Amino acid sequence: MNKKIKDILKKKNKSKIVCLTAYSKSLAKILDKYCDIVLVGDSMANVLYGHNNTHKITLENIIQHSSSVRKGVNKSMLVVDMPKGTYNNLKSAERNVKSVIKKTGCDAVKLESNNNNFKIIKKLVKKKINVMGHIGYTPQFKKKFKIEGQTKAGIEKLYKEARLIEEAGAFAIVLECISPNAAKKITKGLKIPTIGIGSSNNCDGQILVTDDMLGMSGFYPKFVKKYVNLNRIIEKAVKKYTRDVKLNKFPTIKNFLNG
Repeated sequence: MNKKIKDILKKKNKSKIVCLTAYSKSLAKILDKYCDIVLVGDSMANVLYGHNNTHKITLENIIQHSSSVRKGVNKSMLVVDMPKGTYNNLKSAERNVKSVIKKTGCDAVKLESNNNNFKIIKKLVKKKINVMGHIGYTPQFKKKFKIEGQTKAGIEKLYKEARLIEEAGAFAIVLECISPNAAKKITKGLKIPTIGIGSSNNCDGQILVTDDMLGMSGFYPKFVKKYVNLNRIIEKAVKKYTRDVKLNKFPTIKNFLNG
């Protein structure tokens, strides 16, 4: 177990874990100053490529962006989402995960649960690969976006799934869009940290898609707090640039290199 994993585990029940997404070196350098975990999420499908879901992101896409992010991450733990279809069975999972780690130098990978891939997590962990789990709303496997764990039976089902992921050897688990009561039970019942998104403050940490919280993505469900409207700031800068070009105010002699 490496130092970054140990540091994340030590935060359980002691201090909140801060996580955000990144797809490039420039943004990763900023996040690295403040985050415990930087995730290269398959959310890039929506944010960068304009897809309606995360299903079309390829292993090559993930590797390319993760390699860029790796150059900006030093302090934080770098976790990479495994794309849909890259861990369908034990053989392909091991091959593809090893390829991602080798080519990106990431610290861990994240696998979404379909309530049936616990053996895959266990095998990867045995190969000394750090794995983060993910339950609740799992976009790679579920079409309908809804809050889970709103009944007693629903809570127990999620809790059982989380326990099996922990027993398989995952070092942490993302809880996406589950009820506060379910998040509380799972967080209290597990020894590993829980990272929430749309799952209340009953988790050990929180993650958001960075483009959402910066007001750039156009996707703002209730669980996203928009900390700034970066779209508006960027538009103002572009308008000013456009005006300067049309009025021949840019470039000036100050914008030329000497010699």
